[in-house]
Amino acid sequence: MSNKDPFDDLTAHWSNELRKAFLTAVQEVRDRQKVSVITGLIERGDIDAALRAVGMDPQDYRLMDRVLAQLMNAGGDSFALEIERQAPVRSPEGAIVRFFFDGRNPNAELWLRTRSSDLIRQIVDDQQVMIREHLRSGLEAGQNPRTTALSLVGKINPATRRREGGVIGLTSGQEAWQRRYAAELASDDPAELQKALKRGLRDKRFDASVKKAIKSGEPIPAATRSKMVTAYRNRSLKYRADVIARTETIRALGQTQTLAYEQAILDGRVTADQLTKYPMSARDERVRHRHRAVEKLNEGGVPWNQAYQVPPGMAPQMHAPYDEPMCRCREKVRINRFLGLT
Repeated sequence: MSNKDPFDDLTAHWSNELRKAFLTAVQEVRDRQKVSVITGLIERGDIDAALRAVGMDPQDYRLMDRVLAQLMNAGGDSFALEIERQAPVRSPEGAIVRFFFDGRNPNAELWLRTRSSDLIRQIVDDQQVMIREHLRSGLEAGQNPRTTALSLVGKINPATRRREGGVIGLTSGQEAWQRRYAAELASDDPAELQKALKRGLRDKRFDASVKKAIKSGEPIPAATRSKMVTAYRNRSLKYRADVIARTETIRALGQTQTLAYEQAILDGRVTADQLTKYPMSARDERVRHRHRAVEKLNEGGVPWNQAYQVPPGMAPQMHAPYDEPMCRCREKVRINRFLGLT
């Protein structure tokens, strides 16, 4: 197909904007924290009060909500231009009849409001679980309360005056990863140290320190371990930001594309019978086998109102990306100009 495809450029731009919005929110939450207050509450063993002091709130991520709205409108405009290109319409006088995406359409507003709210609530809920577990594990380990507080919110970088290296922003799963990583680095067991060398998000510049400890039997210096764990947390946060940004951008653009064509049908510019959709995987080694199978099963295209053929065990799918975590698939839509365009 020779259709000009705006999807890739939109994905690159808006995933970057959404990534920045998420990281900005995390940084603002970290920077406002009062370590002395959190430390005092940990000393009292009052995890609930410490969690309240951190003060996670959906409003912290309001910038993500704004970016998603901008993404939908920008994507809608691009898809509208693509619809115009494939299905040009002129007035009786010969003037070009424009087609515009309506971001205020009830279906568009409902999807945006629901998805944005769900995403932010998921982030906040998981943050609360993660923070509680981090504080609890620190207490159970007999860790110095100030050390626990600083590992939660991060230390202030003298050069930037911003906090970095804390676990705020990580998922509950990632918080557990970094605790296991820290334990591996502190171990004198070569097998445990070898595990540290296999962690994909480690800073490989420190591998020499781990190998030296394995060979010599001497522990990794505490200051070096601290730097390694900080780097691991920073890389984990970047990884999470990348996953959220790309997944949500592709999801939002896919939905916007669907809404744009549905609006074109309602507008009378095209009919559903004139639309053929083609599922496309990301075509790399990370693509799920069943998602690659969907592309092959439907390589000849599928009518707009027909579900894609899917391999056994996969739920029916009307559009891509599919309703599965971290799906990067999308679809192209082709308009058949020879079926009575008006």
